Amino acid sequence: MKILVLNGSPKKKSDTFRMTEAFLKGLNKDNEHEVNVINVIDKDIAPCRGCFGCWKQGDGHCIFNDDQNGILDLYRTADLIIWSFPLYCYSMPSHLKAVLDRTIPLLKMDMVQQPDGTVRHIPLVDFSRIHTLVICGCGFPDWDGNFDSLRLMCKTCFRDPDMVCVPEAPLMNVPKAAIVADPLLERFEKAGEEYALSLTLSAETVRELETPMIPKEEYIRNVNGY
Repeated sequence: MKILVLNGSPKKKSDTFRMTEAFLKGLNKDNEHEVNVINVIDKDIAPCRGCFGCWKQGDGHCIFNDDQNGILDLYRTADLIIWSFPLYCYSMPSHLKAVLDRTIPLLKMDMVQQPDGTVRHIPLVDFSRIHTLVICGCGFPDWDGNFDSLRLMCKTCFRDPDMVCVPEAPLMNVPKAAIVADPLLERFEKAGEEYALSLTLSAETVRELETPMIPKEEYIRNVNGY
């Protein structure tokens, strides 16, 4: 299986990517998969200009030849795409959003109405065979009200992907928090093993991964004290 990991954290010491690495360890524990990790912040990827030149040439590439075209080549051949990133303003970081915006070359201008009544562009790629997983961490102490808009965006863009949205993610890189962070990393590794077998995550597994590591009041007190 070809796995493309789009790491959207701008930091070398990423809270969210620690969880993604643990997941990958479980997913690829037998080293049978081809894993390609792209650190998006290190790539030259300009914002989409909305010129629609990609639709005119129709070859699945952007007419501006920066690092995005290489990502598009990996994207169309991947079996699994993992979007890993911290929550920024209730969405994804801007440099990663640029990657998403510039996947437009993988679509045609032509539109078709879906059975549910929605209208979509006709894809150049068989997206139905590509599995998508979103792993997102945030600095808030709970889930409610923080990941809602991101979940809606990902549901629309990726057609109901598996999603794991983790509150209190900064605890991943706090040495004194290892007592609660390490068990979560172990659960992520187990989740990777589960995903390798079924290419999906059970609702129970997602619930375990998304459960806050410490009580909300304690987390807020520690953040404010810092």
